[in-house]
Parts: sequence; C-alpha cells; structure tokens
Amino acid sequence: MKVVGFGGYSGSGKTTLVERLIPALRLRGLRVSVVKHAHHRFDIDHEGKDTYRHREAGAFEVVVASDRRLALMREFEVANRPTVHQLLAELDEGVDWVLVEGFKDSELLKIEVWRAATGKPARYFEDDFITAIATDSPDLLPEPTQLPVLDLNDPAAVVDWLISQGPRFDYDFENAA
Repeated sequence: MKVVGFGGYSGSGKTTLVERLIPALRLRGLRVSVVKHAHHRFDIDHEGKDTYRHREAGAFEVVVASDRRLALMREFEVANRPTVHQLLAELDEGVDWVLVEGFKDSELLKIEVWRAATGKPARYFEDDFITAIATDSPDLLPEPTQLPVLDLNDPAAVVDWLISQGPRFDYDFENAA
C-alpha cells in the first residue's frame, strides 16, 4: 500500500485535486482509498434512519452493509482524535494507493496544495515531510525550492509523478508512528 498526504489550507484545492486523482489512478487499474480529516462535527447518518436510531440508543459501533458497500460508524464516548496511522490500519490491505486529505501536521510524506490567491502561507520550507508542491501559481511561490512543483490543474501529471516515485510512498505498518 502506498500512502500520500495532501496538505494545505482550506480553499487551496485539496479536495478537488484528490477527487481528480482518483479516476486518474483507477484508469491505470489501481485501487484507491481516501482518508479524510474532518475539522468540524460531521455526520454521515440521518435522523430517522435505523442506523441513526441505533446510535442514538447508545450503540458504540454500528456497521451497515449491503451487497455494494459497508459503513462503520463509531461513537467516541469521550473526545478522541484518532491518528492518521490508526485510520490507515482500518483500511483494506488490498488497496494500491491511499490519498490522505488533511492531517497536514502528520509525519506522512505529502504534497502541499498551495494557491497564491488564498493569501495563506506556504509550508514547504518548514515541513520536511512535504515532497512536492501542487500549485496553479508556481511563479508566486514565496520561497525558492528544490522540490518538484506540480501543476495543480493537471491530475494526470500528478499521477505520473506519484507512480514514478512509488517506492517512496510504501507504507510501513510495522513502523508507523
């Protein structure tokens, strides 16, 4: 399993890039999973549904499955912030690539998604885990860099780079932090 993170501030285009990379990787016959960090209270369940009612009744975990999908919902009894490594351990081992969105402070190798138009600072010169920068404004990068600069609007080129660098992104469950 290869794991690559995508970090950047809100509005930088992380979700759009990940969304565009998934079909580009799938076209190459690769299985892709995504781990997404949510900053706000979120819910994938809806009031009135059986699973929602089970959770409201106090179930710690609810697994719902059909012949097409499976969803696991787990209620933390006390506030808990799982690490990206704990979330990766939950995934099927038969996946080729895991795209991790968010977790910008993790010790995963990652691509920084940066747009000058957001007015947010870049992080590539202070985060040793950033291996490349995906941007729509390479001429406006705030610091010179030796890192590869990828075209944010060319997912095929980003996939080409990822595959060319594949061994760097091999995930080691044994030594995960």
